[in-house]
Amino acid sequence: MERDFKQWLALFRTSIANYQYYTYFDKVFSNVDAIKVELNIMNSLIGSKNIENDFDNLLCKYPSILKCIPILIAKREMDIEAIDEEGSFCYNFKKMNYSVEQYKIFMRKTGIFNLIENRIIGSLVDYVTGIETGLDSNGRKNRGGHLMENLVESYIQKAGFVKGITYFKEMNIGKPTGNDIREGKVTLPLLHALESGRREEVESFLKVINEKDFSSGNIDALIEFAKANGGIEYAELRMKEYHDKAVEVLMQLPESEAREGLLALADYIMERQK
Repeated sequence: MERDFKQWLALFRTSIANYQYYTYFDKVFSNVDAIKVELNIMNSLIGSKNIENDFDNLLCKYPSILKCIPILIAKREMDIEAIDEEGSFCYNFKKMNYSVEQYKIFMRKTGIFNLIENRIIGSLVDYVTGIETGLDSNGRKNRGGHLMENLVESYIQKAGFVKGITYFKEMNIGKPTGNDIREGKVTLPLLHALESGRREEVESFLKVINEKDFSSGNIDALIEFAKANGGIEYAELRMKEYHDKAVEVLMQLPESEAREGLLALADYIMERQK
């Protein structure tokens, strides 16, 4: 039977947002707290008349302040690339890989020194709290997904299905992405590659995952590793198996709008994942 997706989508609510959908402040405050000491140390640079010299001395005395610099330009990654007429650089903010002078060039050219020495901000803790709040808005897509999952799950449970027995939740079978890996999510394609890949490669990539060394280069390598070892094809095969099983179970229910909606959802998810 041909199902009408437009008719089905027209039945959706305009919003399923709850109060935590917009900003998850627990996560915002947790991220700030993790570097609050370093940020307060760097607060001593606000209004400095000789910021480059003061930064040099501060970094020498408190090298841990290095790790809080990326978030000052709204970056979470510890490896930051920059290129201009003077060359191409990839700065590491876990462990210095250039001279202090080169890091001062980074601070000057990105505008961080200007921000601090001219008192454009009064507190780096408050400033980073604002940045984290802005970055957290990127998580609305995932929060919206979870809200929809919970809503659909309530209907599935009302239909008599039992979690972990006749239905399953949040099975990662999608294509591996940089954000997934950076968040520590090992999706099915990558999991398959880790189980079937060459031992040397597997051990190397497991070390990257366990140490959360998610530089841009490592993320690209993990994605290629999953593709080269048939991870995508394996995930698509398993996805089809679960889709067909879901349709088989749903077809046992009496014909109704609810059943048609769940059937359409199963088809929709298959098409969205491709």
